[in-house]
Amino acid sequence: MNQKPIIGITMGDAAGVGPEIIMKSLTHKRINDQAIPLVIGDQKMLERAAQVLNIDITFKTVQKDEEFQVQNDEILCLDLDLLPKNLAYGEVSAEAGHAAFEYLSTAIELANRGRIDAICTAPLNKEALHKGGHLYPGHTEILAELTNTKDFSMMLSSPKLKVIHVTTHVGLLDAVKMINPDRVYDVVRMAHETLKSAGNHQPKIAVCGINPHAGENGLFGNGEEGEKVIPGVKRAQQDGIDVQGPLPADTLFFRAVRGDFDIVVAMYHDQGHGPIKVLGLDAGVNITVGLPIIRTSVDHGTAFDIAGTGIADEKSMLEALNQAIELAPKK
Repeated sequence: MNQKPIIGITMGDAAGVGPEIIMKSLTHKRINDQAIPLVIGDQKMLERAAQVLNIDITFKTVQKDEEFQVQNDEILCLDLDLLPKNLAYGEVSAEAGHAAFEYLSTAIELANRGRIDAICTAPLNKEALHKGGHLYPGHTEILAELTNTKDFSMMLSSPKLKVIHVTTHVGLLDAVKMINPDRVYDVVRMAHETLKSAGNHQPKIAVCGINPHAGENGLFGNGEEGEKVIPGVKRAQQDGIDVQGPLPADTLFFRAVRGDFDIVVAMYHDQGHGPIKVLGLDAGVNITVGLPIIRTSVDHGTAFDIAGTGIADEKSMLEALNQAIELAPKK
């Protein structure tokens, strides 16, 4: 019988909804039946969330070098004890930003050492992260640096649509400058390999154009599709990858949801994120592709406006945990 995978759950920014959606998710029996959750964060913040939610969960505090074993209905917690008990809900805090970084870096260390089998992250706040002294655009870039990964991409997965990004957390003008044939090829290749490893042996991939109507043969833009996108697509086709593009983004996502394609390659953040989020914030899961470790995440932010109220929906966190369990190496 296979041993359950150990899933490291990072608490994210404790001033947001992270502790609440983690606590709600851990009440779902199937998560504990299929995996050993290890929450990496501040136990007192989780206990505060449990009080808000009126949830009764017993924690077992562990150290990072001991064996991660559970008994009865305990939930393992690696308590870094970085935050004050009275941390304000819904406010940008350097303390919370720094703590969120430490939770993630600890999880990455454990994954690199083979102590945990996958990482599932609750949301962090980028402004707080920067105030805490960590000048990264987000989770993905931290994961890439701390795993020495050069080629990586953000993939958003929902029941009806999968999207992978050529660029993510940069301004639109900078994104267009960063797009080049090698990067397009690498992202198409990563999309192909990711879906193939998940059991789709010949995934159908579509690539968005940069300009309206994918440039319409030079009518829109300054030839960016021909210069930056088409050579990368052709190179992937020569490798035997089933990829088409560049195609007009205004119709492509409809076609993908209809089933014409298994995944869409988006050129920049909002081009890919918008369609996923229209389908529902609780449906999307963020998966970092190209890393040597498995990482999934909710596809929503810290929701400071509702933090501490107990009304945050845990569906995206549940789906992220399910994906982490499914993708974790089998023992």
